[in-house]
Amino acid sequence: MSTISTETNKNVRHNKQKKKRNHVRMKWRDNLEGWLFISPMLLGFTIFMFGPLLYALFMSLHEWPLLGEETFIGMENYQQIFQDADFSNALWNTVLFSLGLVPLNIILAMFLASLLREKFAGIGFFRTAIFVPVVTSLIVWAIVWKYLLAPEYGFINQILGFIGIDGPSWLFNENTALPAVIVVSVLKNVGLNMILFLTAMQQVPGELYEASELDGASRFRKFRNITLPLITPTIFLVIIITTIGAMKIFGQIYVMTRGGPSDSTKVLVYYIWETAFNHFEMGYASALAFVLFFILLVFTIISWVVRKRWVFYED
Repeated sequence: MSTISTETNKNVRHNKQKKKRNHVRMKWRDNLEGWLFISPMLLGFTIFMFGPLLYALFMSLHEWPLLGEETFIGMENYQQIFQDADFSNALWNTVLFSLGLVPLNIILAMFLASLLREKFAGIGFFRTAIFVPVVTSLIVWAIVWKYLLAPEYGFINQILGFIGIDGPSWLFNENTALPAVIVVSVLKNVGLNMILFLTAMQQVPGELYEASELDGASRFRKFRNITLPLITPTIFLVIIITTIGAMKIFGQIYVMTRGGPSDSTKVLVYYIWETAFNHFEMGYASALAFVLFFILLVFTIISWVVRKRWVFYED
């Protein structure tokens, strides 16, 4: 009897160990399959993103001419940035550009989304018309607007001339060049943010509006007390992506103004490009790029921390 009991216990332990081994083997197989599925993305990220990023960091620690031998100089490039007047000017222009573009873009996108969530004849046409610039080539868009804003024969100044206004040289005047580029950039991308806001507004429960109408709430109060709080997650997302996009503005500046007149539109990314490919200071340009990276990183972290104070659905 004792022999049978011992044999049974051995079989039970053996079965448990076998199940455990099978479980571990299946877990390893699942992990391996998961890694194989994401391996193309990881490989592409390593080759085209992470690798160049590390190499740029390595370059930023060197005096690196386009032709000739590189020389290790440690943090000198970063120290030089804080004494560089051109960097200060480019950073200031970038901040001004962002402060002008982000609020204007968000307010206009929210206004258009409020109008276009109503059902009326031709709504599909208006939604498409506003979104078309988003899928239009940035270079084509900038070239067209460069001609529209031309001083003498530009379409905008000709329209102003019909009503007796002498239009300025939009892109050749220090006071109007940056605002003109801001407006052109807003019109280019407002359609994307409008779609995001429109989608968020359509998710707001209709019962809330019906209850507020019974209480006699006006259209403005419904927007302020119901719509606005419930779409704050989308507002947060739009602020983040629009600000990062504004801080990286380059294409419009390159095509429309080349940083002029008198460096009034020279933004940070354009200054990085100019340093690298006009002055051939690759090491210093890499250091400038990392400074921009850390500025955006700090902005993103601060935004993420303070979101809990105003974003709905957040603890």
